[in-house]
Amino acid sequence: MISKDTLQEALYNTVVKASCQIPQDIRDAFEASIATETSELSKIAFQNTLRSLDISCSENNLACPDTGWPLFFIKIGCEAKIEGGIIGLEETAKRMVEKATTEGFLRSTMKHPLTGYDPGGNVGVNVPGFTYKHVPGEDLEITFVPKGGGSECFGGTRYRVVAFADGTKGIQKFIIDSYISACRAGAICPPAVLGIGIGGTANICMELAKEAATLRLIGSRHPDPDIAEMEDDLYRALSMLKIGAMGSGGNTSVFAVNIEYAYTHIAGIAVGISSNCFVARRATMKVSKSGIIDEIVKPDWFDRQ
Repeated sequence: MISKDTLQEALYNTVVKASCQIPQDIRDAFEASIATETSELSKIAFQNTLRSLDISCSENNLACPDTGWPLFFIKIGCEAKIEGGIIGLEETAKRMVEKATTEGFLRSTMKHPLTGYDPGGNVGVNVPGFTYKHVPGEDLEITFVPKGGGSECFGGTRYRVVAFADGTKGIQKFIIDSYISACRAGAICPPAVLGIGIGGTANICMELAKEAATLRLIGSRHPDPDIAEMEDDLYRALSMLKIGAMGSGGNTSVFAVNIEYAYTHIAGIAVGISSNCFVARRATMKVSKSGIIDEIVKPDWFDRQ
């Protein structure tokens, strides 16, 4: 059985690591942009940001002051035994979010949407967010994502229903127009990791977009060749915008375009986008039934390994 003490350690470590360090695929994207960027201003911006991120890592300080929404994505083995069950898991996660907030590893950003009441610990109604996936085995795989507020609130997240008659062109136009508007809003910190959800209901496509933005590794390709082709087409089209680091101009407009899809109704195609700022943070820990905690450097939420 996975004990509450083990859960507490794993959850806390995951929250802290995600807040203070960027994953390797994001670091690789920074280094690739520094090597290939033709705009000197944008190249310097990438270099300075990466230098700042290295200092944050070495000093165990926040990679970005906006730690946004506390989001947990948890893969649960169908035979896993957890002390206290799922309720115990969530209660422990909430306590660790409060602890990390008190210690300064998360900024207190979660408030009541109408009154503005701030409990001070980033824990409230329906927050933190929990998304579960059931998999074979007896282990847990916990991913924590501090999803920044700018990319979520100010245009980085959008939704529309596209008619079947508009087809692929209609989908791509909505995505490109949305990304341009989001960058103009000045809050998503380009070059973003752009997640796109196509199909399903409104909530399904938006959840797919969020997962694509926060959980897909940069450089991964969708196994469906039509989806992979659209990812490539959109990446090339968005790169032509010459947005650069934080809008400074340059040939790096996006770090990645990641698409996930669901079958849809014949009446129309739901399309959602979710942007993740270029300081895209996540951390994943695997908890075995024996209580061993291991960091997962290349997690695969989508089970495509």
